[in-house]
Amino acid sequence: MTAAIPALYARGVSRSSPPERSLTLGLLLGLLITLSAVLAYSAYITWQVAGLRQLQTNLVDRNRKDSLQLLRIQNDLNLLAVAMRDMVSSDEPYPLTAWSAQFQRIRTDLDDAMRLEAEFAATNRTPEQSAFLSQSFTQFWDAVDRIFALAHEGKEKQAREQIQLSLQERQAALSTAVARLLVQNSENEEQAGQRIVQIYDRVRRQVYVFLACTLLAILLNGLSLIRWNRRLFARMEEISERRSELAQKLIATQESTLRYISRELHDEFGQVLTAVGSMLRRAGTHAPEGSSLRADLQEVLQTVQTTLESVRSLSQALHPVMLDEAGLESTLDWYIPNVERQTGIAISYEKQGEPFPVDGSAGVHVYRILQEALNNVARHSGAKEARVRLRFLPHTLELEVEDRGTGFHERPNKRGIGLVAMRERSELMGGQIVFSHPAEGGTIVHLTVPREKAESYGKEDHSVARG
Repeated sequence: MTAAIPALYARGVSRSSPPERSLTLGLLLGLLITLSAVLAYSAYITWQVAGLRQLQTNLVDRNRKDSLQLLRIQNDLNLLAVAMRDMVSSDEPYPLTAWSAQFQRIRTDLDDAMRLEAEFAATNRTPEQSAFLSQSFTQFWDAVDRIFALAHEGKEKQAREQIQLSLQERQAALSTAVARLLVQNSENEEQAGQRIVQIYDRVRRQVYVFLACTLLAILLNGLSLIRWNRRLFARMEEISERRSELAQKLIATQESTLRYISRELHDEFGQVLTAVGSMLRRAGTHAPEGSSLRADLQEVLQTVQTTLESVRSLSQALHPVMLDEAGLESTLDWYIPNVERQTGIAISYEKQGEPFPVDGSAGVHVYRILQEALNNVARHSGAKEARVRLRFLPHTLELEVEDRGTGFHERPNKRGIGLVAMRERSELMGGQIVFSHPAEGGTIVHLTVPREKAESYGKEDHSVARG
């Protein structure tokens, strides 16, 4: 039977799949790509926003300030036009020199407006346009100076003729040029607004595209994780099945070995010691009464009898024959008082419910779990009392061992082999074992086995063994 273990191990090795690419590398690569895409897109959006801010600052705001100055210039030109109309009117009784102060005030305001307009002039204005406007104003003021010079010399008629022939035309040309610049600024502002709308639309489309790509990447990453998780869980399930199969065969091998040793001790050594005892008794009957030989034979017979009892006790400890002959309930009725005598611990044993037959293999597992639990009470708890409860319920078989000792704590890195064996045996029966620590101290070991498993486990075990 021990040959089944290497065979099982060989099958497990042959079925193992080749090493796969680590999931961590794929996740790190996906995270790196995602972060790179986010950083690149953030830099792009920052660049777009900076360009939009520059467009609004250098073009739109500057264009509006320039338009305000052009409106200021246009208003001054309109004031000059009104003044020149009054100057050439025959109904006006004042001399032309009376308008000199008004022209000077308008000239000062126009010079300031021209200076500011030159600072805010649109970037798309050509140098020829700026030069034409500046030269036109220079020529206009030169003409104004000549007209007022004629007026000071008393030549008002010639001055009025110059106003009608030259100055009003220059003023009209300046008004037309300023109006064209205002129209050009309006067109520039409209174009800038269209460019801003285009930038917003482009950024909005790109945000949608980026969100769609991000969602697609998340979806692909999620599908990849689901795929990897499914494969991982499949591998874990396969490993769990192999571990359960290996544990079952190991425990079956252990029980078979212990059963074999127990029977050998009981049958072979027990029979030999029994025969030796019989021979010693016969020899003692032939020895003289009161002789030293008869005393020695009696002492040797006592030693043989003690050894025989020890061998039988060891045989029962390795594998109680009562499990195969009388069942679990009778075995526990014999075992628990025996533990009391050996350990000195007072054990309260309670049975509840209507007993039902427990399969031999399941009975062995329950017996071993009880044996390990009581060994832990005797060795580690320091308790002087313990309680054992065996419950035959309609759908489950329950075993509970309770003590009021120091308790124990399972350590992940230092887990006792006994606790592992108890868990393995409970899982092999399809049951569950729970180790709890009540508030008043101590430990409770609670085993629950489904009734159908307790009654049919042996048949399933034999079928697996044959398989």
